Amino acid sequence: MTVGQIPILEAKGLTRSFGNVRALDNCDFEIYPGEVVALIGDNGAGKSTLVKALSGSLALDSGEIFYAGGRVDLTSPTAANQLGIETVYQDLALAPHLNPVQNMFLGREIMADGFAGKLGFLDNKTMAKRSRAAFDDLGATVRSLTSPVGSMSGGQRQAIAIARAVAWAKGVVFLDEPTAALGVVQTKNVLESIRRVRDKGVAVVLITHSMPHVMEVADRVEVLRLGTRIATFKASETNMEELVGAMTGAIVGAAK
Repeated sequence: MTVGQIPILEAKGLTRSFGNVRALDNCDFEIYPGEVVALIGDNGAGKSTLVKALSGSLALDSGEIFYAGGRVDLTSPTAANQLGIETVYQDLALAPHLNPVQNMFLGREIMADGFAGKLGFLDNKTMAKRSRAAFDDLGATVRSLTSPVGSMSGGQRQAIAIARAVAWAKGVVFLDEPTAALGVVQTKNVLESIRRVRDKGVAVVLITHSMPHVMEVADRVEVLRLGTRIATFKASETNMEELVGAMTGAIVGAAK
């Protein structure tokens, strides 16, 4: 980020309770264009709740959200998508019986030109071409565009989900544990994809428990504890010991 730059996404004083449990407690967050921010915290810290609120999947009790400097109401995932915010959850939300192209354009299909389009025919050639370009642009290894994604490896499915999010995101991509259950090579490809997304000027929010991955790809690290952001670090100026200490409360008064 540069001095005077406006965050692409910013949250101020977000609060959300579930019964007697306060999942978010006056929580702040911001991310700038072309930046990777790792969101870390112990189980129950509020990471998932914050992501759901910022991606339009969860209503808030109080607080404000700003996109590119303007206040927004993220009343649904569709509202977030329309702004340019995309999310890849751990379960990937892919349709296993559909192929990669159908998953890429699910709900955003391109209709054929002319009379064929009026009859409901799709422009499969254009969608396949754009899908292949999106996969290649991220260095994703998707060997077949016609096989159902349910028959593919975890790494290929992860690549498809990330490519789909990046293809439609104009501002921010949330990645929830994108390397979970992946092998070494697949993990390396995902981390490289994150760098490529950042280099496109898209902001990436990485939610992960892997401190080595945080140190490898993040520009900044925001630490949540008990529903509140308690510290922010520049990744280049911290270490795993300090981050874990902030998460657990062993380090008090961490950098903000």
